[in-house]
Amino acid sequence: MLAKGQTIAQWIEQLAPKSFAVPDDRIGLQLGTLRKEVENVLISLDVTEAVVDEAIRLNAGLIIAHHAIIFRPLKDLQTDTPAGRLYEKLIKHDIAVYISHTNYDIVDGGMNDLMAQALDLEQLKVLEKVHEDRLEKLVVFVPKTHLESVRQAILDVGAGWIGEYSHCSFYSEGTGSFKPLEGTNPYIGSTGKMEEVEEVRLETVVPRSIKSRVLRTMLKAHPYEEVAYDMYPLQLEGKPHGLGRVGKLKEAMSLSDLAEQVKSRYQVPFVRVVGPMDREIRKVAVLGGSGSRYVKHALFHGADVLVTGDVDFHTAQDALAAGLCIIDPGHHAEKMFIPDVTARLQQLAEQNGSKTKFHASGVHTEPFHFM
Repeated sequence: MLAKGQTIAQWIEQLAPKSFAVPDDRIGLQLGTLRKEVENVLISLDVTEAVVDEAIRLNAGLIIAHHAIIFRPLKDLQTDTPAGRLYEKLIKHDIAVYISHTNYDIVDGGMNDLMAQALDLEQLKVLEKVHEDRLEKLVVFVPKTHLESVRQAILDVGAGWIGEYSHCSFYSEGTGSFKPLEGTNPYIGSTGKMEEVEEVRLETVVPRSIKSRVLRTMLKAHPYEEVAYDMYPLQLEGKPHGLGRVGKLKEAMSLSDLAEQVKSRYQVPFVRVVGPMDREIRKVAVLGGSGSRYVKHALFHGADVLVTGDVDFHTAQDALAAGLCIIDPGHHAEKMFIPDVTARLQQLAEQNGSKTKFHASGVHTEPFHFM
């Protein structure tokens, strides 16, 4: 069984919900259709003509990329321009393009967590909060015989997280009563007769970002034809989500040694460094892509160094004057998107019995040569 494009989009959004993206970010389906079965999917950082040629060779019907191919509304579509030629080739070969950008950067386990984990950072916090994943309370009434199966199902898909504690829930026992009417197919009881059942009131918290998935899972696991449940908004603070991460090194090291570590673990040919090379580094801020405007955020969090790409001359001067070191591995360090998303989507496909194959792009899209 091959997965349809819509299903693959749901898998992507399970990994990185679209609601996490910053306002006006160009994410989601940018070109083509998802209303088709897809045998092969190509994962790339960028969509260049060489990447499209690779997709054609693989017979890929979908490219999933991190960087958008359409940044602003098109005024025309001239096929004798580089962009127009790219769009024409994609359309002619029926290749759709789907973008997962800042939603992937922000989500737990996404780009910025990968960057932090590569440097073994601990005690991670968000560099800049973009939004808060507000919590709601789910209350569902379950026959006592199915408490464990329903509870385990909803907690395994992400309900019940309170701080650093997972699988949190509460239940109390009682008696449920109901009368199945004509046309029903009750799991317990008979049509037209009052029924009383030993039931459990099961409660847990649900982040709004995964509310739909938790409810679908709960309804699927529940034995009743009609499930009695309630959702209550809570005044509790939800988990903050945002761009960048700030954390501490396991052991302090010099700026020079950290720069070598960044170069090695991010697999980049060189890094640019701002600051005294013998400066002792303990606290590190990381942010994928272009992070020049996050110098103040790094200083606010007490970071010794900001690891980010595309730092301009004047920002580097200002950071140096303010006492903040910078390690710039370039924008292309985000290529870690490719193996991570490829592996995670392939795993989801296999879990769902799909024969769709996900391929990591082998095309080098770094536009710079380093002499």
